[in-house]
Amino acid sequence: MRDLHKSSVLGSKHGSLMSWRPQYRSSKFRNVYGKVASREHCFDGIPITKNVHDNHFCAVNARFLAIVTESAGGGSFLVIPLEQTGRIEPNYPKVCGHQGNVLDIKWNPFIENIIASCSEDTSVRIWEIPEGGLKRNMTEAVLELYGHSRRVGLVEWHPTTNNILFSAGYDYKVLIWNLDIGEPVKMIDCHTDVILCMSFNMDGSLLATSCKDKKLRVVEPRSGRVLQEASCKNHRVNRVVFLGSTKRLLTTGVSRWNTRQIALWDQEDLSMPLIEEEIDGLSGLLFPFYDADTHMLYLAGKGDGNIRYYEIGSEKPYLSYLMEFRSPAPQKGLGVMPKHGLDVSACEVFRFYKLVTLKGLIEPISMIVPRRSETYQEDIYPMTPGTEPALTPDEWLSGVNRDPILMSLKEGYKRTSKIVFKAPVREKRSVVVNGIDLLENVPPRTENEVGSAVLLAWPSGWSFGSFWGILGGKVCLQPSQLLRSGSPLPVPKQLCILCSLGHPALNLVGAPKRAVCCS
Repeated sequence: MRDLHKSSVLGSKHGSLMSWRPQYRSSKFRNVYGKVASREHCFDGIPITKNVHDNHFCAVNARFLAIVTESAGGGSFLVIPLEQTGRIEPNYPKVCGHQGNVLDIKWNPFIENIIASCSEDTSVRIWEIPEGGLKRNMTEAVLELYGHSRRVGLVEWHPTTNNILFSAGYDYKVLIWNLDIGEPVKMIDCHTDVILCMSFNMDGSLLATSCKDKKLRVVEPRSGRVLQEASCKNHRVNRVVFLGSTKRLLTTGVSRWNTRQIALWDQEDLSMPLIEEEIDGLSGLLFPFYDADTHMLYLAGKGDGNIRYYEIGSEKPYLSYLMEFRSPAPQKGLGVMPKHGLDVSACEVFRFYKLVTLKGLIEPISMIVPRRSETYQEDIYPMTPGTEPALTPDEWLSGVNRDPILMSLKEGYKRTSKIVFKAPVREKRSVVVNGIDLLENVPPRTENEVGSAVLLAWPSGWSFGSFWGILGGKVCLQPSQLLRSGSPLPVPKQLCILCSLGHPALNLVGAPKRAVCCS
């Protein structure tokens, strides 16, 4: 038996039996493990939204944690200072200015108290959180941005330029907002269905998008020109992420056999993926997170509690599996702490904030590299993008590209940005981008966008029958009729219908703010 075993080992050296052996490789991150925060360092008692939209519903930076919450009317989200852990009171102040469900929130990477939100009410709003957090409900945004004619599902800040914001709506358009003037300055109009995901490369000169039309695109954002396009027949793309400065993309999606799958692409040639790898047979969406400093990729499944992590290499096989963090509690979404907010003394290289809807709990999960020394570990903390923008909006719009300004976590990771957001003063006017008035040229509504009408104000002495008769048997009116024909139907000014996907151009005199009639 000993001779037989010896011959097998010798044979394996020549490759005959090598295929079944695990591939071990030297890596400083192969022992990374996930550490869940103790209960007193979690955020408890939070009514996390039950919305089924495939977003994280959570955003975090070095000062605040923001979570989209369940609310009876309109949309709202909580903003909690990170040091305020433990149980959150039911009457804790909220940001509640939207008239529809909030679908996405993102912190400004350069100004830590500025957050952007988008909603089913077709608007994007910019909020300024006071020092120390909210003391009362906030209903007035510092900036309200109207340009989409459908609900807005995604917002993304430009990674190197201050005050440039991207928003993607269900009108299949991506608008680029210059917040210095509070107006959309560019429109990307190359998609034929709902945009599912947006991701920037390191300097923000390229934008990758995944779309419901089963296509993966790499777009030059200022011109809107599609540089590369892939029709994914065998790999239905859901999420896409740029892998730092490697000129590669990673997508998560579903294979033709309905198994969860990841694919690696060359950003300059999307004709065929470099590799495709099946993960498992579960049905939940896979969220990808990439850490350009450690070259680690994290895959978190929506609806399950596992987080797998890999190391990305420049040569084949490109993707090396490291380990898996397991938890019985399913996650609805995950917020990610920026690098300058990590605890470098504990060798923390990544931190998730996990939304556990069933428990109303936000659970921090730290990814830690085990080290015995307590000194600063320079090999796992290279220079990383900091809190200072590399460009102004005018510079970026004129065609300038610049890499992010780097900072060292050894000395500067607690440094706060001195940039202050100044909201522009604007007059009410039409929104014209690429020669098209976005508020006038509204595309026809799709089948799944039938808004439910809700009566906001009912005049005294009126019955539903008289109301129905005045409206001619229709609950909604054409905005063009009301605006241009002098309201041919004698609808009193205190009577108004709010549609969940209302027309942003219409505001009736004397009606509640943003209450609209639409067809």
